[in-house]
Amino acid sequence: MTLKHSLAGAAAALLLATGGLALAPPAGAADCPSGHFCTWENANFDGQRANWSGDDGWWESWIADEDSSWANHGVSGPGVKDHVKVFSRAHQGGHMTICLAPGQEVGYNGAANDNGDSHTWAMSC
Repeated sequence: MTLKHSLAGAAAALLLATGGLALAPPAGAADCPSGHFCTWENANFDGQRANWSGDDGWWESWIADEDSSWANHGVSGPGVKDHVKVFSRAHQGGHMTICLAPGQEVGYNGAANDNGDSHTWAMSC
């Protein structure tokens, strides 16, 4: 048996044992669960995180008007609301502070900083 065949066999065994290769997220990627919208109290995904898989018309007091970075790790597909709109008032009132497309992560946005009070999933921005 050659070294090439040994390495190929070892790689195949590893793939079978692990169910395939898992790709690591890019460096600096936000720690937000799949299927969720997340926001952090500090810029660059730092500090306490809040996350939701659905709409929320009235954010908890500790994150309301304290949001400084955002990530949309929602699931996309035909007919799926996969964009997230953040609003300056409860129950999607006031103005939209930021809108995130699927997979979008924003480490800081001066106009949206400390302005969010509610959000909704939408078909587009």
